[in-house]
Amino acid sequence: MKVIVTGVTGMVGEGVLLECLDNPAVERVLSVSRRPSGHVHPKLEELLVPDFRELADVEPRLTGYDGCFCPV
Repeated sequence: MKVIVTGVTGMVGEGVLLECLDNPAVERVLSVSRRPSGHVHPKLEELLVPDFRELADVEPRLTGYDGCFCPV
């Protein structure tokens, strides 16, 4: 499974990220945030987006995933 996780620099989002990275069923994680998470992992790819209202340039990188976690 491939998943997107937003909010990884916050407490809840970081917890979701770590659980996804630890889960053998998850083969790839795309972190979407305004600043780097500080985590390095073979499964992890980070996509830094300064303004979430302007996603047109990164939209192609957001396809092909099985799910998205948006912790609030």
